[in-house]
Amino acid sequence: MILNNPNDLESLRQNLMAEKAVTKVWVCAGPGCLAKGSRKIYDAFLKEGRELNLEVDYRAGATGCQGFCEKGPLVTIELPGNEPDILYMNVKVKDVSQILEKTVLKGEIIESLLYRDPLTKERCRKKEDIPYYATQKEVVLGHLGHISPLSIDDYIRAGGYAGLAKAISESPEEVVGTVKASGLRGRGGAGFPTGVKWEGALKQPVEDKYVVANGDEGDPGAFMDRALMEGDPHAVIEGLIIGGYAIGAHNGILYVRNEYPLAVEHLRHAIAQAEDYGLLGDDILGSGFGFRLSITRGGGAFVCGESTALMNSIEGLAGVPRVKYIRSTEKGLWEAPAVLNNVESWANIPQILANGSEWFSSMGTEKSAGTKVFSLVGKVKNSGLVEVPMGTTLREIIEVIGGGVANNRKFKAVQSGGPSGGCLPAEKLDSPVDFERLKDAGSMMGSGGLIVMDDHTCMVNVAQYFVDFLVEESCGKCTPCREGLRVMQQIFHDLTSGNARPGDTELLKKVAENVRDTALCGLGKTAANPVLSTMRFFPEEYAEHEQEGFCRAGVCKGLYALEVDPEACTGCGLCMRVCPASAVTGEKKAPHFIDKTKCVTCGSCLDACRFDAIRVVRGGMKND
Repeated sequence: MILNNPNDLESLRQNLMAEKAVTKVWVCAGPGCLAKGSRKIYDAFLKEGRELNLEVDYRAGATGCQGFCEKGPLVTIELPGNEPDILYMNVKVKDVSQILEKTVLKGEIIESLLYRDPLTKERCRKKEDIPYYATQKEVVLGHLGHISPLSIDDYIRAGGYAGLAKAISESPEEVVGTVKASGLRGRGGAGFPTGVKWEGALKQPVEDKYVVANGDEGDPGAFMDRALMEGDPHAVIEGLIIGGYAIGAHNGILYVRNEYPLAVEHLRHAIAQAEDYGLLGDDILGSGFGFRLSITRGGGAFVCGESTALMNSIEGLAGVPRVKYIRSTEKGLWEAPAVLNNVESWANIPQILANGSEWFSSMGTEKSAGTKVFSLVGKVKNSGLVEVPMGTTLREIIEVIGGGVANNRKFKAVQSGGPSGGCLPAEKLDSPVDFERLKDAGSMMGSGGLIVMDDHTCMVNVAQYFVDFLVEESCGKCTPCREGLRVMQQIFHDLTSGNARPGDTELLKKVAENVRDTALCGLGKTAANPVLSTMRFFPEEYAEHEQEGFCRAGVCKGLYALEVDPEACTGCGLCMRVCPASAVTGEKKAPHFIDKTKCVTCGSCLDACRFDAIRVVRGGMKND
């Protein structure tokens, strides 16, 4: 079916909305829930729904990530009429028949599957009553729990492609003006104003132009772009079509990380559906504008998240950055003007066009409009996908949405911005999350990864992890990054293995500053951020590693000893059961003892103890 004009699109939408209301069972098929068996749950809904011959019309569908990964598998029930959705958590295959017989057939609530508030002990039926969701503002993630990513009709029914219809009714200049007025800034990390970038490309007096979506997402712990591409592929595609129209580009490219096969599959399926409806092709909605999309799979190089390295990769060249004496909006892909935006940036575009620039700029802060999607991971109770208005504080994200630190341990730091970001201590928790103020606090927005750390985290070890990662991912084109990272890596390994020399910390700082000031590309310049931020906020840990060979967090093997606090120990025996060296002894319900001559400082007992009865003390290699 070809949609020849905006009226055809709107007629289809109205027909889809007028279809008979049915009960919908949406099973989360995000990566977290899939890992917990949600595919088997979805298959069970299909199979048992047929076998039970239900007397109601119902549809089972698999959605993208529904956000609350910690409580997955998640199942959302949409009942006909104005009844609020029901969100079930920790669903198992054995629960499927009960959900069908009670909730789908009779509309009854299964209390045991609802979220249970850990403070009030009350069950929450509605999503907005759950603290994890209550303070979120789902703009980009709004479709993910309510449509099938494989159905263009679901997307259109939910308002999809209305932004495109609005865009083609205006001039390219008007579309660029709307995006510019919205205040949208690039969600990939740099935060460059999107409308300004588009304006630069629009002004180029050439026919050959490109729009490109960066779906490479190489930050450890980040999965925001993956969730969007897998769960709402048409939003990204619609954004690219609008961008192409706005700057005069007739070709778009989705650059997707090779490790995301499901995202590639869903995007290819969505592109084919859009072509079948005439939303991609030679004459989109009768506007005379033609646009086509293709997918390029990246090889998994972190440096290809940098714009010029990414374009080199698309061209079949080595993924290394170019010297930026000319902007990509003037000469980018194949020497033609190109607009490159992050996947999340493109997914915002349809809603900005459909709802207006004032609607978007009313959210967030004056200089950082809209919302931001984060992956909240690490030592936090409620890990998952989060979307909040810009300006929300780190404390609110971690303590309210995230539920606080896992196992009620003491908060130590939060790392934002991936390997290019920094680690912020507890005194920075009230920092609002936006481009300027996160930078002022000592970190950066980045693409949206938030890694929470507790008091059993060694900040020297954390910085070493990111340096190790960047050594492997450096393209090696420029000397400061190539050689500087290796020098830092060696110093870190000396610090964390008890082989540090006097002055190592000072040398480490000088090398990090040199890399920051002289590297070729943005990734190289920010490679020192995890090092410099941890040195700034946790100098005592660096001093202890260098001068005493002591790791206060109990992480760096051989740089600490462990002992039991007899007043705190309950004699539960858990530490004894997890010890691989049989170094723990003791009687049940009596204080235990750790034999330091047998202890291999693996940290298993430290992690397992529920009563904070195991203490990290000096007594490592240098202390002995």
